Amino acid sequence: MTNMKAQLLLMHGAGASTQSPFMQQLTLALTEHNIQVSLFDFAYMQQREISGSKRPAPKAALLVPELSSVLSTLPGDLPLFIGGKSMGGRIASLWAALEPDIQMQSARRVQGVFAYGYPFHPPKKTQWRIAHFSNLSMPLCIIQGERDPFGHRLEVEAHLWPKVTLQWLTTADHDFKPLQRSGVNQAQLIAQAALITSESIDAIISKT
Repeated sequence: MTNMKAQLLLMHGAGASTQSPFMQQLTLALTEHNIQVSLFDFAYMQQREISGSKRPAPKAALLVPELSSVLSTLPGDLPLFIGGKSMGGRIASLWAALEPDIQMQSARRVQGVFAYGYPFHPPKKTQWRIAHFSNLSMPLCIIQGERDPFGHRLEVEAHLWPKVTLQWLTTADHDFKPLQRSGVNQAQLIAQAALITSESIDAIISKT
């Protein structure tokens, strides 16, 4: 499509593929903002889809090379961004913290990262997954539900990272499902996340 302003490579969360309702709704909402979305399933998820098994995700460090490989094959000349839901966003952020010479092995330069429900820590545990945030070489925009058990607003806002921006969705959980009293629904919050993404992409592109 000739009117697209950017390309976004999106990856799935640990437990569901890019064909999940959440990922499909997000893809459609992003496309409405002239963002060309490319979906990528890690090898373990591809095998799960074929076999029907519940094979768990490998350790995050083992998935980063898969992202590097697919980045080197992406066609096109639009400004490129990467991201994903939960684990997918974490993998994208880990890639963004690699040494610049490793990143440059990709055929195209990545300009920023988007995480939809970042898994700051496992629910009810204190093992935070943020050590690499200090090494980010590009902006990371995290769109997070206020009551996400993987990192809710009160605990996350106590931290500051130079290249990280946080955008909060009203009373939303990890899948952007809000409390009924909020007056909004999941579809509206996914649409809001897409709008935030679009505006953030515009701001990043304007600075390049």
